[in-house]
Amino acid sequence: MTDSVPPVSDLDLFDDEVLIDPYPSYAALRDLGGVVHLPANGVYALTRYEVIRNALGDWESFSSEGAIGFNPMVNEALTGTSLASDPPVHTRLRAALTANLSPRALRGLKGGIDAKADALVERLVGKGSFEAIDELARALPLEVVSDLIGFTGDVRDNMLRWGQAAMQVIGPMNQRTAESFPIAGELYAWCSTVTAEDLAPGSVGRGIFEAEARGEIPSGSAGHIIHQYLGAGVDTTIAAIGNVVALFAAHPDQLALVRENPSLVPAAFNEVLRYWSSLHVWGRRATRDVEIDGVLVPQGAKVAVLLGAGNRDPRHYENPDEFLVERNPVDHLSFGYGPHGCAGQGLARLEGQAVIGALARRVGRLVVGPEVRVPSNITRSIEELPVLEVASA
Repeated sequence: MTDSVPPVSDLDLFDDEVLIDPYPSYAALRDLGGVVHLPANGVYALTRYEVIRNALGDWESFSSEGAIGFNPMVNEALTGTSLASDPPVHTRLRAALTANLSPRALRGLKGGIDAKADALVERLVGKGSFEAIDELARALPLEVVSDLIGFTGDVRDNMLRWGQAAMQVIGPMNQRTAESFPIAGELYAWCSTVTAEDLAPGSVGRGIFEAEARGEIPSGSAGHIIHQYLGAGVDTTIAAIGNVVALFAAHPDQLALVRENPSLVPAAFNEVLRYWSSLHVWGRRATRDVEIDGVLVPQGAKVAVLLGAGNRDPRHYENPDEFLVERNPVDHLSFGYGPHGCAGQGLARLEGQAVIGALARRVGRLVVGPEVRVPSNITRSIEELPVLEVASA
């Protein structure tokens, strides 16, 4: 018999301390149940691996339409994007988004990204010390994405602040969201007026406008798709690469394993993503009454999908609080799952794996200072990470 009353917690998902280090809170929520009602946020939180994976795969019960954000303004702003739509509309929009991110297309990018990462790491190792976030974690994705989409001029200069703000405003209407809306508004405004001529010839951005002209995607949707490349892809990849540096500095034995066996590079990046998810939470809306683990999630309920909690679920991963590059958790949840699985994950993998490969080849010793984290609504990343000492392999 279904127990219509789920366990309840007074946790605030967007409290500063929770955002800085959510994992103790995630463990407490998982212990309560696979679904926990959080009145402070007005959501039903999904906390366990199987519950999360099943929900992400069931778009008919857990809709993205007008639901991925935690305030009505951002959900309205995202209307018409593949992020905030369901099939069949989502399928059509996503096809345009992923056309240039197919495995075949990405194979053509791999050599260039590997070369950029290797040259960057080689230069930083030569310096003997550096700031890992600005000089590596941000530098590589900003260059890769700007070249891919064809951003030029002022847009390249604004990519970081626009990308950060676009993720921040997905949270509830707290101070972080309110301060970020004007900056996110600059991105929305640019994407609503951008034309093919504003983007470099031969770029993916130009290709999206060409697809719109051919009628392959709805008229007026090209700007929305370009917004997703920048809004959803840059900040999360920056977070992942910053985590790569911090985790290998803290676990030199794991870096040594990759150095000894370079075939572990993909597995190592999967473990980075599992161990420290770049995303705290993503939203959904229950379209019907749904029973999960004997608990009723009522129709219309706001659902908070806790990806990082699922990635540390001991019901699915043995010793989940250990960072082990040989684990190779190919089924981690950090890229989502199902129809809305991250469209740009192939590109993110190329960038993250390129950095890990370069570190394994170039770095013999890596010593970092204290990492600085600031609370962020949606993305969990390191703001500053000084590399105090780095020696060649």
